[in-house]
Amino acid sequence: MTTLVETVRRFACFGSQCTVAVGGPGAERAAADAEAALLTWHRRFTRFSPGSELSRLNADPRGTVPVTPTMARFVQAAIDAARATDGLVDATLIAALEDAGYRRDLPGSLPLSIALGLAPERRPAAPARRARWAEVRVDALANTVSRPPGVRLDSGGIAKGLFADLAGAALESSASYAVDCSGDLRLGGRDRLERAVRVDDPFGRGVHSYELERCGIATSGIGRRSWLDAHARPAHHLLDPSTLRPAFTGVVQATALAPTAFEAELRAKCAVLSGPEAAPACLPDGGLLVLDDGTHHLIP
Repeated sequence: MTTLVETVRRFACFGSQCTVAVGGPGAERAAADAEAALLTWHRRFTRFSPGSELSRLNADPRGTVPVTPTMARFVQAAIDAARATDGLVDATLIAALEDAGYRRDLPGSLPLSIALGLAPERRPAAPARRARWAEVRVDALANTVSRPPGVRLDSGGIAKGLFADLAGAALESSASYAVDCSGDLRLGGRDRLERAVRVDDPFGRGVHSYELERCGIATSGIGRRSWLDAHARPAHHLLDPSTLRPAFTGVVQATALAPTAFEAELRAKCAVLSGPEAAPACLPDGGLLVLDDGTHHLIP
């Protein structure tokens, strides 16, 4: 575990709290630059601001739209996430999210026990019959995005993982660093120092602590962003692409280890959406599952 003195900055970002920790010479400036970058990416990629870069792309009526290199990278990451999870992690479901009631940042959350008590029968999620994400194209050389009219993209956890990685890449020459984008972490630094990463479950218990270096780790679940929809049904932000309804699969939270925060994010979401039997296959580098009966399962 690292004993190096680090500069730590905590700030509101991506609809929650972010933390940047950097050790070594120049740490204070490097941490401030990472914070500034993350805040800028948040403003550019939020779907809750009509003037953001993402909202402007989503509203553009043209089939092919010029974009910035960072936007092109995000859209390609969204396509890669869907392809890697056989369509379970689908960033094209904004309309269904809005129909479920997720039209703005939510200040609180429905208690998980209430959501689970009102939830329908558990079943694994499945890909959409029509994969709209497969109709999205990125030209990285021309910096353009092409998609059919009406197809919109949600940044969500994909952006958090990607931007944790981008911020981490700028800190690789530091002795140590950790970038936590609201639960998506990228760890690294030239000294390869270990640090403790504690995982709490959505029932309010600390269930495991990892000692990690130079990797990504992400936690996804249904305990922090949930509400009652207009029909008094429990809802949350992880949708079943096949039904366009919030997925209640029997897995309420998954933590994934991976080489990058982006890969960890999509693996964690895939595990929640896949259900208890299929979830371990989503975690090839290990992780932790929490089921809705409160049990937890460490995946080596």
